[in-house]
Amino acid sequence: MKKQTRPTSRKTELKNFKLGESNTDYNLNYSIDHLEAFENKNPNSTAWTTFVCTEFTSLCPKTGQPDFAKIFINYIAGKKMVESKSMKLYLFGFRNHGDFHEDCIQTICNDLVKLLKPKYIEVIGEFTPRGGIAIFPFSSDHDGSADYKKLHQERLFNYAPGKYSCNLGKVY
Repeated sequence: MKKQTRPTSRKTELKNFKLGESNTDYNLNYSIDHLEAFENKNPNSTAWTTFVCTEFTSLCPKTGQPDFAKIFINYIAGKKMVESKSMKLYLFGFRNHGDFHEDCIQTICNDLVKLLKPKYIEVIGEFTPRGGIAIFPFSSDHDGSADYKKLHQERLFNYAPGKYSCNLGKVY
């Protein structure tokens, strides 16, 4: 049996990532520059990738008080995928960022669309109640192709809190 080899070595593939160096720069401010992408090795496949951030925080733009949320990012990659540590640092940057819940979720979706140009993406925030009100914003986008336009419409029109997120008992 002939041994399969990868077209590029792992070292070559990872050499351009800033992350994984001996010291990670934890910038405490929001910036799209935290995000890094890599080439999708299977761009012709249709496969979901989901990120679950259970410890998202941002600041209320009115009071400056912290808001806490679980963030769910579901996407079908095109030619690029997001590197997970860069995603952690990017989301961490919202910690000192003052914006409304809906704007945080829309910003995350817009930034990922700009970076990845995915076939389909959705970003869901499940914000912890403050003042007795929980807010669950949903944002999505697609590449314009008929299949993903249809998926976008179906998921958008059928959205309900908890429908496209998951029971966190499955995460821990």
